[in-house]
Amino acid sequence: QVQLVESGGGLVQPGGSLRLSCVASGSIFSLSVMGWYRQAPGKQRELVASITSSGNTTYADSVKGRFTISRDNAKNTVLLQMNSLNPEDTAVYYCIRVGPRYGFITWGQGTQVTVSS
Repeated sequence: QVQLVESGGGLVQPGGSLRLSCVASGSIFSLSVMGWYRQAPGKQRELVASITSSGNTTYADSVKGRFTISRDNAKNTVLLQMNSLNPEDTAVYYCIRVGPRYGFITWGQGTQVTVSS
């Protein structure tokens, strides 16, 4: 089975930075599209960023220019560098994997990011 383990969430002041990490196991990581979703109470679930097996990236308009997604296939890891954080970024962030064969999505357990002064 595929498992995704996230870390790096926490409390940060507005304007600060955090780096989220997701380590995948039980899958062929290098062939998988990876991404980050976020879910805030009362808000629509949002795809924050994604990265393909070849390194092509996409970003939500709300985070473009502030967040950077990257992957290290040798370490089965995907990262989300978050800069210039604001309170609207407060959410539970989920790492996701898109299976290369059927597009089945595996979700991580989520990590809380809180931006507050």
